[in-house]
Amino acid sequence: MDVILSLPIVSYFAAPMLTSWSTSMNLLFFYMTWSTLVLSHSPLKIELIGTLAVRLVFWLLPSLLFLLFDTAVPSLSESIKIHGSASVPRRHASSLSKQGALAIFNLALFTALQAGISIAATTLLNRPLFKTSTTLPLPWQMIKHIVTLFTAREVLTYYIHRHILHARRRGTIAKLHAQYAHAYKTAAPYSLMLYADHPLPLALSRLLPVYLPSLVIRPHLLTYFLFTLLTTVEETLSMSGYSVVPGIIMGGITRRTATHYASGGKGNYGAWGMLDWFSGTSVGKDVVQDMRDEAEKHHVQERGRKAVDDTGSLVKDGFEGLKKGRKGRKVKGGEK
Repeated sequence: MDVILSLPIVSYFAAPMLTSWSTSMNLLFFYMTWSTLVLSHSPLKIELIGTLAVRLVFWLLPSLLFLLFDTAVPSLSESIKIHGSASVPRRHASSLSKQGALAIFNLALFTALQAGISIAATTLLNRPLFKTSTTLPLPWQMIKHIVTLFTAREVLTYYIHRHILHARRRGTIAKLHAQYAHAYKTAAPYSLMLYADHPLPLALSRLLPVYLPSLVIRPHLLTYFLFTLLTTVEETLSMSGYSVVPGIIMGGITRRTATHYASGGKGNYGAWGMLDWFSGTSVGKDVVQDMRDEAEKHHVQERGRKAVDDTGSLVKDGFEGLKKGRKGRKVKGGEK
């Protein structure tokens, strides 16, 4: 439990932008807690428990809440689901139980696999796989590593998805992926399906693009935790199938993911959509169209705000003109 409670990295990441006394105290508290954690536990234990905690809190718990909402009030759920009622999970207890059990099994399997890789790498390198020390990483170094990791993840996700999981000549892995991940056709996915795939294609599509770049770069463990947190939140939301996911980027990712599943995997292979747009494998609206649509909405809002501001300025100028006129008449009256 102390491992889970010792990961308030958001306060550290935002510290250079905030200078309040409370922020300084939070940073000091975080440093003391992190130092105690590093000195009292092994790097492997911190890595595994921290990564597992992130996935439990930011994937499993929200997925179960989304599933409860979808099955408890399907009439309300279908109104905010992409592709409507077809995307609402079927209310079959046995089917959902098997899917949930498979997802939890895969999560446990990946945690064990990550443990094996970390132990082997630590033995080979004679040092922890990730930099685990009381010295905290610099915020700009974290940003640089996060950008690099996301870029590498996008490239790996796209080419693995396109050329292995949805290859023209379907091999064993592609058939397993189609059988498990794309069992429900013509519908958007739901978040529990994120880990409800056969372990082999799931390891290639979800674990490898996140873990392999981290093995190459070997960032600070806090940077790896932040990267894992961001990708987990992104994947959970993108697999939710909801049309109300906010944001220019996140809303577009969710729509493209829903279209990927509804089309049976005919396109939209990347997470962010840039490689799909460049390679011509987008299905439905591509990332550029999504950004244009959102930009038009924001321009409309900006014009509305500008009109309000202009009206306010006119009113203010009018009041100031009246005040000056009254003062001028008072001065003239005094002179007479």
